[in-house]
Amino acid sequence: MKLLFFGDIVARAGRQALSEVLPHWREIYEPDIIIGCVDNLAHGKGATEKTLAELLSLGFAGFTTGDHVLNSPTGLALVGDARWPMVRPLNVLESTPGVGARRLPLPDGHELLLVHLMGQVFTPGEFTSPFAAVTEVLAAETARDNLGGVVVDIHAEATSEKVALGWYLNGQVTAVLGTHTHIPTRDEWVLPRGTAYVTDVGMTGVRESVLGVEKDIILRRFTEGGLERFEPAEHGTVIVTAVLVTFDALSGRASAIERLSQEVVVG
Repeated sequence: MKLLFFGDIVARAGRQALSEVLPHWREIYEPDIIIGCVDNLAHGKGATEKTLAELLSLGFAGFTTGDHVLNSPTGLALVGDARWPMVRPLNVLESTPGVGARRLPLPDGHELLLVHLMGQVFTPGEFTSPFAAVTEVLAAETARDNLGGVVVDIHAEATSEKVALGWYLNGQVTAVLGTHTHIPTRDEWVLPRGTAYVTDVGMTGVRESVLGVEKDIILRRFTEGGLERFEPAEHGTVIVTAVLVTFDALSGRASAIERLSQEVVVG
């Protein structure tokens, strides 16, 4: 089985570039399932029904979210709507709409469990331990039949917290894939017990930016104390970034993880 996973997809430019690249990647790599992080999908913050529908039309089977979706009334409505194959972070207040783990069908009849976690280090908000939360859901889900793999998206600031979670889940899940910081790390590998790992997949967004935001806005914030509203960069070279994880649906173990990247000029 092959999982194609995209990190944070940023705004219109990211969606446009993805629509150009993904059909070609589907032909070349033949993924069995495609998942992506939509925390920055609509104008750089959160998601909408329209933007999610765009990704579904490209072949996406599931979505992870993050802090921007949690902080948006529109985002909370979406994660609480069972029509959308989304997961919000698992380790949030129980009163939060939606679910933090969801099974998605695989072509061979197995199901892939998608789990989403928020880090606690340097992250404002009421988040419980991601380690405790994932332990609890794995105890419940692995007792059920037909599980072909488990993919965990850890949306976090601290690299140490992500690496620690990877080692904690080594051999228990198929992949631990980091999102949120938008900068791809070059540490993708398969841990000794068959868990694919990367600290951050990286964004699909404009390179001539600061994490997908118009660079001049951020420069003024750092140099002049500016308080302008963040606006996503919509013109330039978009780097489409993902990882391709190969795994065995009988054992749930990964055998390979490969970084994919392609540049597209938009705007």
